[in-house]
Amino acid sequence: MTRVLVTGSAGFIGGYLVQELLGRGHEVVGLDNLSKYGPVAHSYDAHPRFRFVEGDARDTELVGALLDGCDHFIAGAAMIGGISYFHTYAYDLLATNERIMASSCDAAIAAHRSGTLTKVTYLSSSMVYESTDHWPSVEGDQRLVPPPRSSYGFQKLAVEYYAQAAWDQYRLPYTVVRPFNCVGVGEGRALGEAEVLSGNVKLAMSHVVPDLVQKVLKGQDPLHILGTGGQVRHYTYGGDLARGIVTAMEHPAARNEDFNLSTARSTTVLELAELIWHKVKGPDVPFRHTSDEPFAHDVAKRVPDVTKAREVLGFTADTSLDTMLDEVIPWIGRAVADGRL
Repeated sequence: MTRVLVTGSAGFIGGYLVQELLGRGHEVVGLDNLSKYGPVAHSYDAHPRFRFVEGDARDTELVGALLDGCDHFIAGAAMIGGISYFHTYAYDLLATNERIMASSCDAAIAAHRSGTLTKVTYLSSSMVYESTDHWPSVEGDQRLVPPPRSSYGFQKLAVEYYAQAAWDQYRLPYTVVRPFNCVGVGEGRALGEAEVLSGNVKLAMSHVVPDLVQKVLKGQDPLHILGTGGQVRHYTYGGDLARGIVTAMEHPAARNEDFNLSTARSTTVLELAELIWHKVKGPDVPFRHTSDEPFAHDVAKRVPDVTKAREVLGFTADTSLDTMLDEVIPWIGRAVADGRL
């Protein structure tokens, strides 16, 4: 039986990831300090092949101890959020995530040298392509285009340099995966004192889908959208991303490679907003919106090339946006009713 350590296991993608790993027969050790959402219940919490440890991924000794007997390490722990996070916590995102990555790599290098660890799978981000001026973004572009402008994007690019450097010096094998715009259930209001308003509604400090859904559910009319709504995104289901991450972890051809994990479909924020509006209010209610001043790091386009993941891993993200929203909207509706959003 293969044992996998997942840091950030209680996070948004982490929840899907643990479920996918258990479904494929792996034994999973999850590490999280619960700093983003606080305690979160999952259906697999009592699973016999899952063990959760509350702790900090910046603790090298702890990560090293948990890697004892592990074959794989999915390094997913990070201080992370949506566009409002990039501005509210610009320094913390950089400093905290650098400490997490250094500790994770230190522990992994030791576990590979003297233990059973065979590879680290690093969770990067589409934000490494933040400063690109051409699309679609293909693997390798992150080293050719100007560096990201946001501290978050810059640090995610550093994650990829950590992976390469740990291989170059210590021969620690790696795979880098870049999820694009994860959509799914499990996001709540992030813990923290900062409040960001969009019209009359306080944002969830998360991502565009839950923020738009909660605003429509709370009756905001017209709907407030950051910028013109022409921003292009690739909204990808959390379950699809987890499947891609685990496939990349397992696949022998993924060794020392990097992959964009995403749906191939482009959607503008305005198209997304209108789809959510009509799913909540019905097809006959006219869609009304207004534009707010966008954040400085609200990238105009995030369009990935997904050829490599399809051809090397056999991975495609096929869940439609319609299907995602049919799952997410009722979940957010319950969160709003319970006062969690």
